[in-house]
Amino acid sequence: MVTHAPRCDQTATWAALRQHFDAQGHAFDVRQAFAHEAGRFERFSLQAPEVFADLSKNRWDADVRTMLVQLARECQLEARRDAMLAGAEANLTEGRAVLHTALRAPRGVGLFSDEVHDVLDHMLAYAESVRAVAGMGVNGFTDVVNIGIGGSDLGPQMVVPALDAFVHPKLRFHFVSNVDGHDLVPVLRKLHPATTLFIIASKTFTTQETMANAHAARAWFVANGGTDVARHFVATTTNLETAAAFGITTTFGFWDWVGGRYSLWSAIGLPLAIALGEQGFRALLAGAHAMDQHFATAPLETNLPAQLGLLDVWYRNFHGFTSRSLAPYHQGLRRLPAYLQQLEMESNGKCVDLTGAPLPFATSPVVWGEAGTNGQHAYFQMLHQGTDVIPVEFIAVKNPDYGPAPLPETVLVGLADQQRKLLANCLAQSQALMLGKSTDEALAEKAPTASQALDALTVARHRTFPGNRPSTTLVLEALTPTSLGALIAMYEHRVFTSGAIWGINSFDQWGVELGKALCSQLLPRLSSGDVAGLDGSTAGLLSRLRSV
Repeated sequence: MVTHAPRCDQTATWAALRQHFDAQGHAFDVRQAFAHEAGRFERFSLQAPEVFADLSKNRWDADVRTMLVQLARECQLEARRDAMLAGAEANLTEGRAVLHTALRAPRGVGLFSDEVHDVLDHMLAYAESVRAVAGMGVNGFTDVVNIGIGGSDLGPQMVVPALDAFVHPKLRFHFVSNVDGHDLVPVLRKLHPATTLFIIASKTFTTQETMANAHAARAWFVANGGTDVARHFVATTTNLETAAAFGITTTFGFWDWVGGRYSLWSAIGLPLAIALGEQGFRALLAGAHAMDQHFATAPLETNLPAQLGLLDVWYRNFHGFTSRSLAPYHQGLRRLPAYLQQLEMESNGKCVDLTGAPLPFATSPVVWGEAGTNGQHAYFQMLHQGTDVIPVEFIAVKNPDYGPAPLPETVLVGLADQQRKLLANCLAQSQALMLGKSTDEALAEKAPTASQALDALTVARHRTFPGNRPSTTLVLEALTPTSLGALIAMYEHRVFTSGAIWGINSFDQWGVELGKALCSQLLPRLSSGDVAGLDGSTAGLLSRLRSV
């Protein structure tokens, strides 16, 4: 891996960007840019596999974009990318390669191809065997329960509803992750032991939350007359011995170069393979591979993941924007913000560089959001008129797909109208964020719901929108396994780009370890009541929460 690349703040281009921002970048107005730049939309739009991106409503110009590309080259982004894709030790603190891209490469193309495709073939054969008898009485399953947490949960839990139109019609999918029993019990209420398949997703088969839920699920299964644990419980794990002791004989493994938040392409994707079938899962992989090829070969100037990552650096380190809001205008993508929280914040939420030196600049923003149009009736007020500027990322899907089940013509006509309303809302929100509304414009309007006790100017000031709020719009022709695969891979490479510029390791997650270690120490204290040596707050809370 490239370890001698200069950190971004040690480059000449970083200083030039700071000078440019202080001189004029901080006052950049997107409205003026559109007024003065003919062809701005075309100049700041990019087409990548399955994903079109409009970057024109962002606070940058050609000079900034040129300097950001130069910054990437000074930080040796391309060399770091090529080294990662070639199997170099990209995860330096754990001494591992980072090869999730190998999981979606065609047979004979990627690294470890024979091993990858051997597991893939076996997993897909098992998935097809489940699908073939789904819903056929006691011989077939009706419900599939994935028990995992983090990367073993967030990816499958996001993809299944996103691709609902492609899911096997006789199978229901459930996802349990939280160690809180209130996550598991409502799922168990819906199930019948004879027709339920449990997937235990844990590489080590020791993850605390996952194994607690797994044991509870098995106890429920046995107590309710379930037989043949080996048929009703399978695992995605490398710990075959412990899985066998649990009663599991069907397992699918993966490798230490597969990070948790990049693992849905591996055996962790078993629920996806069962949901989508072999053809659908391979299409998901193919879409991701197409984006991998784009990231690997497209010049940085037209490389969509790289451009998005560089824009993130521009906003985080120069404009000082602390968060980014995601607004997917497709209900199927409702879990995408949660998925991207882990992908980006666990990857780039770091405060030291590759050498362990403290960073003097900010890294990962907070990523958050909600499906549109729901978000419009919740937090969009703050986006439009709040004191913080928060870049927004809209995702629009041109053509809906409600699945193969036939619908009455009257329903289809209504749904077509609803789709137009959805897309109009998406366009209107990004336009409103950019244009805003002046006080004079507000004065010229009638506000029927405004208090008659207030003077017109006061009301107008309340109805003034500052505008110049940046946004990006991503457009998919349709939400399919192929396009979703490409979209997810785009986000993965975007995160890599910003992490490489910041000079950090985007592939470890030591920040999750301390809480785990302290939990193991506190767990027996909840039984014993021993608070010796604890800080006053933890001791007081433990005593209050302890069950006698």
